[in-house]
Amino acid sequence: MPPMLRFLINRIFAALVTLLVITAVLYGIIMLTPPETRAELYMTRGNARLTDEQYARLIENIIERHHLRDPFPIQYAYWIGSLVQGNWGYSPVLNDNVLDTLVRKSKVTAELTVYSLLFFIPLGLISGVIAGSKKDRGADHRFRTAAFIATSMPPFILALVLISIFYVQLDWFPIERLSLQNDQYVKSSAFHEITGFITIDGFLNQRPDISLDAARHLVLPVITLSLVHWATLGRVTRAATIEELQKEYIMAGKARGLPNHSLLWTHSLRNVMAPSLANSALSAAALFTGVFVIEVIFNLHGISQVIVSSISGAADAPSALGYAIYSVLVVLMVMLILDIVQAIVDPRIRQGII
Repeated sequence: MPPMLRFLINRIFAALVTLLVITAVLYGIIMLTPPETRAELYMTRGNARLTDEQYARLIENIIERHHLRDPFPIQYAYWIGSLVQGNWGYSPVLNDNVLDTLVRKSKVTAELTVYSLLFFIPLGLISGVIAGSKKDRGADHRFRTAAFIATSMPPFILALVLISIFYVQLDWFPIERLSLQNDQYVKSSAFHEITGFITIDGFLNQRPDISLDAARHLVLPVITLSLVHWATLGRVTRAATIEELQKEYIMAGKARGLPNHSLLWTHSLRNVMAPSLANSALSAAALFTGVFVIEVIFNLHGISQVIVSSISGAADAPSALGYAIYSVLVVLMVMLILDIVQAIVDPRIRQGII
């Protein structure tokens, strides 16, 4: 079997096992509540106006249909089956099915997360390599100072500082997702949603002004969300670069007269990217799970709305559980993609050497 195919099978199998373990733990926690409470996870639209007798009969029917009084393995199997069929429950706060809301709101979150990844991963790799190649010199000192500041300031504080400077005082980069006029046009039938990313769909609808407006609104949240991850990735890359440049093959290349930029960017970079991409996978997971704070501050109506509804005064257990499962799925998918990229870059990983 080719090493890459074996690597893919092992990673996919590990992701599936992880998903089953986490969902089993989640459902085990849910089983601590009475069956009548768990039955509310399966409620659907249109049940709000039932009488007490009709509501009690409906709850009992749900308990019997989903085997909520059966042993754990049977209940878990039926619950997983309902998730696969798309029945993630109904949110009384959002007044919609949980899965439909998650899919619809995730487009905003995905756009913010993807652009944050595209911003901090290349910047972290390049700045870390430059700092590592100029250890204890001016560029290295400036990088370490900037990285220290970025990791010391909490993202929500940074967001407020950026808003006060670039939105309130300078009016360069506004908050929310679009200006009022463009937002009304995007919500109209004249605008066709294709990718879910307004920065791309604007061009596809022959409205580049909408794409530019959306990009302008994304500047501050992208910087806020990615700055701390840039600092962490840059530090890991810097340390890996310093270690790599001390290895024998680099010394041999210098003895043969190879230029320093070739040794740095051609020969050592592939080895440096292995630990850097591993860090990027963890950062990508942290990005998605921590994005809701940034969405709330910048008034971006993404996944944060589902989280806020789940912790609001009204009981909304379906939203909380749905978000937990959705987060696990997204994080596992992102980490699988970055593992594959890492294996493509470093053949030692796909061959199981490291």
